Amino acid sequence: MGLTRLYSRVLGLLGPDARLGWLLAGANVLLACAQFAEPVLFGRIIDTFVRAQAEQRALAWADFLPLLALWAGFGLFTIAAGVLVALHADRLAHRRRQHVVADYFEHILQLPLAFHGQTHSGRLMKVMMQGTDALWWLWLSFFREHLAAVVALLVLLPLSLYLNWRLALVLVLLSAVFAWLTRRAMRRTEQLQREVETHYTDLAERTADAVGNVALVQSYVRIESEVRGVRGLVDRLLAAQMPVLNWWALVAVLTRASTTLAVIAIFLVGAWLHLRGQSTIGEIVTFMTFAGMLIGRLEQVVGFANGLFTTAPRLLEFFEVLDTEPVVRDRPGAIDPGRLRGRVSFRDVSFSYDGRRPALAGVSFDVQPGETVALVGSTGAGKSTAMALLHRVFDPQSGSVSIDGHDIRDLPLTALRHNIGVVFQESLLFNRSIEDNLRVGRPGATPGELRAAIERAQATDFVDRQPDGLRQRVGERGRALSGGERQRVAIARALLKDPPILILDEATSALDAATERQLQRALEEVTRGRTTFVIAHRLSTIRNADRILVLEHGRIVEQGRFDELAARGGRFAALVQAQTLGDGAPAPPPRRHDPPGPQPES
Repeated sequence: MGLTRLYSRVLGLLGPDARLGWLLAGANVLLACAQFAEPVLFGRIIDTFVRAQAEQRALAWADFLPLLALWAGFGLFTIAAGVLVALHADRLAHRRRQHVVADYFEHILQLPLAFHGQTHSGRLMKVMMQGTDALWWLWLSFFREHLAAVVALLVLLPLSLYLNWRLALVLVLLSAVFAWLTRRAMRRTEQLQREVETHYTDLAERTADAVGNVALVQSYVRIESEVRGVRGLVDRLLAAQMPVLNWWALVAVLTRASTTLAVIAIFLVGAWLHLRGQSTIGEIVTFMTFAGMLIGRLEQVVGFANGLFTTAPRLLEFFEVLDTEPVVRDRPGAIDPGRLRGRVSFRDVSFSYDGRRPALAGVSFDVQPGETVALVGSTGAGKSTAMALLHRVFDPQSGSVSIDGHDIRDLPLTALRHNIGVVFQESLLFNRSIEDNLRVGRPGATPGELRAAIERAQATDFVDRQPDGLRQRVGERGRALSGGERQRVAIARALLKDPPILILDEATSALDAATERQLQRALEEVTRGRTTFVIAHRLSTIRNADRILVLEHGRIVEQGRFDELAARGGRFAALVQAQTLGDGAPAPPPRRHDPPGPQPES
């Protein structure tokens, strides 16, 4: 993306404030034009004094009072207009920045889990903060300084040519040298600055990793090693940043030196032209002021170019994330069916993460409303993938998943997920109160409903032990709670949502044996009347399931009830035997008369 295209996108994010932006742009144009009135009028006043002195006559107030009044009027206008432009530019930039932060945040939350699995959260936060900082700076500087500076340059050169083209040639030459030097600095630093941003991203990811896993860092005595790694990243970042700073420092030095050189050049050329009768003293004074204004505007333009090139890689990263389209999205015309009954059908569903090895291959099964179905199999068999397809973390590459006869791709995502409750293997809690975490799925729940969900999740005792009860904050990722407490909050959250379809992904994995037995009884109670899918490695937790689907390499190789499958001597029996032995020893091969393989659907 070129700089022109990049900058147009920055201005395009003004959204509903675009009208104010146009008004500020117009005010900048008027402001830039008005600023040149002062040196021109000052030069005319000087010429008035010189003529009076040459004609040896007394100077009257009427000779220069109109010019002085105009000068004062333009001066007051530029002061008032400058203050108003700065005030509204500040407000616009700050307002739009906060709106873009919210829009970006909404966007990344809508991106699929596959994107988040490949993109570090530290990078996403770094891109959000640095990207919106860059947008804020560009908006603010554009409307406060840089637009006026560019307009001033466009007005100054033609005006100077009109007043005295010979003196104007000095300003034109000065502008050409600056343009060449700035372009050279840009070309030299463009790639270097992109490398700098890469190091910033690495630094954000590394520090977020360490802070997010601080327990691991401390327990494995990794503090010194992690700090050493961060210091190494900082050193590489500085080594990449210094050449960029050197180039722009050189430009800044030459800019300052040019101020003196330009004034001297104007004075010498003006004196030579005056001696030849081709310039007045007032024109020399005017052009000396023009030279100072030109250098000032060129400094602003160079500063803008420097800032733009510094922020361009950050903006490119920002727009790269902002342009990422969710793979899973609502189809046009999707209809909300309201509360579903929970009849689930998989029809020849296949899915692959990498396009080579199938995670699911031709999976078909039907689940009736209120039925409890367990999915078992070795790691990577496809259990979690099947459930991810059910609540549309991904869409199948072939086949279809339907609920109550509706292809789930024809339902709005929000409507689908309102009908499905998920308890993940890893408890996912916000750093908020217990009550806030419970209300995630049902914000309008009454206190009585909250209490009922807590009781059914066997969480009453530990909630009542908290100093602030339901208002107790649980810490980042729920770290203020034990593993079992976190899981019970997650289960209570799903129960409070009261969905017709419930997915339990190793929901009792973090509980002790006594609590697990209590919770199993509670789960048996709450799963009645709702379609429930249980992903389980601990096979004792699914003994009462209505049906068990055994997956292997993305295919259903067996299905039936617990006792039936255990007696069959197939893959499920091998899993049961391995857990019974408890030592991870391989199970004996299945009996010859009952080979494992796909079983007819029940």
